[in-house]
Amino acid sequence: MQIPKIKIPKKYLKIGTWVLGVFLIVAIALGAVAYSKREALLKKMVAKAINKADKDYGLDVKIGSAGFTSLSTIKMTAISVVPKDRDTLSNIAELSVGVKLWPLIFGNVKLGELKINDGFVNIVLKDTITNIDFILKRKKKDSTTTKSKVNLADIASNILNEVLYKIPDDMDIKNMVFRLNDNDTAKLSFATVATIDGGDLKSTINVNNGESTWHIDGEVDPGSKELSISAYADVKKLELPYLNNKLHAKLSFDTLQTELKNAKYSGDDYKISGSWSVKNMLINQPRIAGNDIIIQSAKLDADVLVGPNYIALDSSSTAYLKNASIHPYIKYTLGKNKIYELKLNAEEQDAQSIFQAFPQGLFESLDGLKVQGKIKYNLNFYLDTAIPDSVKFSSTLTPVDFKILQWGKTNLQKINSPFVYTPYEYGKPMRDITIGPSNPNFTPLSAISKNFINAVLTAEDPSFFTHNGFVEESIRKSIAVNFKEKKFKRGGSTISMQLVKNVYLSRQKTLARKAEEILIVWLIEHNHLVSKQRMLEVYFNIMELGQNIYGIGEASRYYFGKQPADLTIGDGLFLASIVPKPKASMYKFMADGGLKPYMFNYFRFMGNIMARRGLTPSDTSGYGFYNVRLREGLRRYLAPDTAVIDTNAFDDEEDGMGNAPVEMQDKNKNLFDRIFGGGKKDTATKVNVKPTDTVKSKKQLRQERREQRRRESELQNQQ
Repeated sequence: MQIPKIKIPKKYLKIGTWVLGVFLIVAIALGAVAYSKREALLKKMVAKAINKADKDYGLDVKIGSAGFTSLSTIKMTAISVVPKDRDTLSNIAELSVGVKLWPLIFGNVKLGELKINDGFVNIVLKDTITNIDFILKRKKKDSTTTKSKVNLADIASNILNEVLYKIPDDMDIKNMVFRLNDNDTAKLSFATVATIDGGDLKSTINVNNGESTWHIDGEVDPGSKELSISAYADVKKLELPYLNNKLHAKLSFDTLQTELKNAKYSGDDYKISGSWSVKNMLINQPRIAGNDIIIQSAKLDADVLVGPNYIALDSSSTAYLKNASIHPYIKYTLGKNKIYELKLNAEEQDAQSIFQAFPQGLFESLDGLKVQGKIKYNLNFYLDTAIPDSVKFSSTLTPVDFKILQWGKTNLQKINSPFVYTPYEYGKPMRDITIGPSNPNFTPLSAISKNFINAVLTAEDPSFFTHNGFVEESIRKSIAVNFKEKKFKRGGSTISMQLVKNVYLSRQKTLARKAEEILIVWLIEHNHLVSKQRMLEVYFNIMELGQNIYGIGEASRYYFGKQPADLTIGDGLFLASIVPKPKASMYKFMADGGLKPYMFNYFRFMGNIMARRGLTPSDTSGYGFYNVRLREGLRRYLAPDTAVIDTNAFDDEEDGMGNAPVEMQDKNKNLFDRIFGGGKKDTATKVNVKPTDTVKSKKQLRQERREQRRRESELQNQQ
């Protein structure tokens, strides 16, 4: 079927031709006028910009000369920027900027060319002032003028477009130096030579006058929102001592690569797709680990979603460590109430590949471990800051035909036989303790009073015999409490975790040690490497129960002159109460050897729980509180009843399960003190305190503690 041709009358063609001709003539005329006036317009614009910089930001901007070198290229010389009463911020000998005309017609400034010769940018920090303080003025002004609701997706789109539009198609930078002077104590400089030619980026950066040479190379295509950039150094690793000193850390790597693949709207979200990878990254930071950690190969293929009020790393993202992979989902929602979400999903994969993927130096005790089978992992975390008590937490590591073939650096079954335990105090070894029959203080589980066993389990880990090393509900509650208190107040450790921490690992409080502790607990519990009974027996024989007092054998004789089998319910409750802060144990006694009155509420609270569980008979007199008596030989070492002691000054160890108020204070009472009799109306703890008593200084308390430890040490040597 033929489409009939539409015949346009000649008079309409003539009219159209005339209209188009007139339009072109007017455009050419306007262009000619604008071209002839462009130098004058440029001078006016430059003067206006200089005036605005001075008026709004207190910047003294000077430009030696400015003029057009082509239709759309401006060349300026002798440019200087000096903030008022501050050091010179920038000085550039020669700057040429060319813009693309077509985007300019639609109001977008797209750089086509950029040339910089001989210049510097100098940031100076002196005490609390800098020469870039004017930026804060701009932020303050912007915040007062912005009243409408902020849309993060639009902001992300605008910022990314602004950044990409400022990347020129062609660039030539020669002898441009970036300097940082931090209070005259740390100076940093980057002398840069860089070019972009047809999208090919090459640069050489001289760091601190020859300290090292960096390169940032790659390909850039801003129009298509694509770029691929890699950073590396000549000869040695890429590192920055200035930044390491600031972070009190060491950070270096062989290569760092980043790639922007795409950025566009997906519904109401702005989606940014890209990847980041690193080779042989070395990290050493005291909070992370006490040694170097080397990540040989890591990569993140990421889809970042920026919504109207949230930022998220989508679950379609994949993180790789060598041959192991995991899908992370992270979301941070802004608003009146902030919401944090985290999900990790590692699909079923080869277990040996996962263990080999761990960064070198992260889990030293597992180095050389050989396994077979597969494992998968899932984690789910959700916290609405408006209702922290409803926090969600679950973590599951599932083995599939998993088996340990060969031990690594540490034999995880070593505690099944007699072994030597070395406790540490403040990073120093105290003494070697044999955990076995050759030690007269070693006590088999069958020879330990049920009163003590039940009291400690109730306070520390009620579900010890039924859980697999972890109690998710306890961890969940700990997260809620610690978030509300804005500090680490409650721990979520089980007895299994405390045992692993003390026997297999260093006492350093680092993220790496905590992660290693969790992994070892899982290996022991899920593979039944050690029986529950043996774990409990070892725990009771190594637990710290006073200054240089370890194990129930030493503790029962030290405090009460008894055998562990003869401990009463009151003795057991007292010993359970000192587990979180054992070094403060002696301050719970009065001068006559009896317990201080505030401890009664703890006994009643814990005794009632144990009675309800059928672990002890109901006792209206306080579950043995009045019968707990410190042995007479120790009483002369007690502090006077009038002394005001803050037991928070003792011990700095991680809490146990936190299922009971296991610690009371004579001063600065915590939440449990207030709930169980430590409030203003409770005068029990003040019975022996006279109005004339004064609170002792920290120095006095330290001296008293040293004297107390000296006396206790003397007494132990006499035994």
